[in-house]
Amino acid sequence: MTTQPFKSFISIVLVVDSHFNASSLPIKILPIHEEVKRHFSQFEYIIVSTPLYPMDETLIKKLPEDLRMNMFVLNLSSSTHYNNMVLAGLDRSNGDYTLLLESTFWENPDLIPKLYETSQEGFDMVYLKSKARKLKGSKRLSHRIFYFILKKYSNISIDPNAHNSRIISRRALNALLRMRENVRFMKANFALVGYESSSIEVPQEWVKSREDNVAEQFRTSLIAITSFTTFLRSLMLWIFLLSVLILFAVVLNAIMVKIWNHDIFGNYHEAVSGWAYLVVISSTFFAITCLNLYIMSIYLSNIYNEMKQRPPYIIESIRRY
Repeated sequence: MTTQPFKSFISIVLVVDSHFNASSLPIKILPIHEEVKRHFSQFEYIIVSTPLYPMDETLIKKLPEDLRMNMFVLNLSSSTHYNNMVLAGLDRSNGDYTLLLESTFWENPDLIPKLYETSQEGFDMVYLKSKARKLKGSKRLSHRIFYFILKKYSNISIDPNAHNSRIISRRALNALLRMRENVRFMKANFALVGYESSSIEVPQEWVKSREDNVAEQFRTSLIAITSFTTFLRSLMLWIFLLSVLILFAVVLNAIMVKIWNHDIFGNYHEAVSGWAYLVVISSTFFAITCLNLYIMSIYLSNIYNEMKQRPPYIIESIRRY
């Protein structure tokens, strides 16, 4: 029984981010190609690699001709972050639908038609998600804090268990590519686009990659928190309010010691000439400094939002009657 091809042009983006992936891709792309060819009449493969993990041209030349004629290998001039490699592939995509497939799922080509079929139910973006993200100790705590901050201090909704692998419609991809930010957290960028989204649950757990060291995770967290939330501005507000409370407490304590020789806790203190004045002045300037920092954080936040040049709105569709 012959499978009826879908009437859509699909672009498959594959990112080579390790030596193992560079050597194994020419083998793993064969079953992917068979699955894609069986279900789609038009398709292309966009492979992104860097000088750090170059593709073996000898192996590529051994691939079937009908695969090679639809394959584009983007060799970046220098090593860069995984998110930038993804962006390079998405920029080159020409399909009605673009499917970003992480190396974790290269051995699961059956997911490709599933993602497309789900998108045809009225979704512009369909992503793969794990049942749970298994972490231990401090990593689990930092993971929960990170996603709590994203949820509470931003207007975007990110699935903590989502993989980057997903299928994206042409209009959603066009909107995504309008966000030309130099620093990226792709999950947040995907969520910021909007449009109707869905997910497919998969058993695969997260695989540690070269980007998953502690320093890189910390950097990614800072990028996401500063780019997509108002957490730091809210934190400065709470620091200012706390400084005002400290100011009142210290001033009250200084006055009580000066007049009654007892602090706010009832402990006896001998009043020292000039001490109350210095404490009050220091506390006042501390509160004023915190206020100035909070005001500056508002200005910097507004400037930062303007510099990112995100589109103020995205038109999903225009209907005619």
